[in-house]
Amino acid sequence: MQAGGSGAADRAHAHLREEILQGRLEPGTMLSENELAAALSMSRTPVRAALTRLQDEGWVTIYPKRGALVRELTEEELRESSQVRHALESAGIQRSTPERRADLADQLATNVHEQDAALAAGDFAAFTTLAMRFHRTFVEMAGNSIMLEIYDRLQDRQYLSIVRSAGRISEDPTQTLAEHRTLLEDARRGDWSAFATHLRDHQDRSHGAESVLPVARR
Repeated sequence: MQAGGSGAADRAHAHLREEILQGRLEPGTMLSENELAAALSMSRTPVRAALTRLQDEGWVTIYPKRGALVRELTEEELRESSQVRHALESAGIQRSTPERRADLADQLATNVHEQDAALAAGDFAAFTTLAMRFHRTFVEMAGNSIMLEIYDRLQDRQYLSIVRSAGRISEDPTQTLAEHRTLLEDARRGDWSAFATHLRDHQDRSHGAESVLPVARR
């Protein structure tokens, strides 16, 4: 059996997080420290540290002397995540420079082409990876490492949002691709206002629910 430590805790966290994201550990599953430690060939200490970290991230709820319950993210949590991503991606365009936009826009054009190929081949996993990279690039355009750090903390929730939308996206892939191309052109021009509007509409259609705060009505 391996000794405890941050390395073992990181491995346990990565493994459990992936099992939850892939649906192999479903919401409502109670996780036992002893059983996990045996399955992962490590002591309970790194497993406990991994579960604590997963609780901090919102994936499990720990019940002392009972274990950790895998929880399902609520629609409200996913909606709030979309709001933050909307703000960061829009700010990325607003804070970008023409040079940075031109460089990254070329990369995004290739990315959209690869998205098209992935959806045509029925490879939704590949599309998900490409779509997440596509949206992250808009934040990169600001050249702000702190913005990227905050954005990356939301990647798991972004992944779940895309997976939940798999049926809607697969039914009409041309709509999603067209919206991505519109966002790309807005970004290329540096028109962050149009980008913010189109991104809001894209999130609403993709997730089938209002993803950003509604505009106040007079």
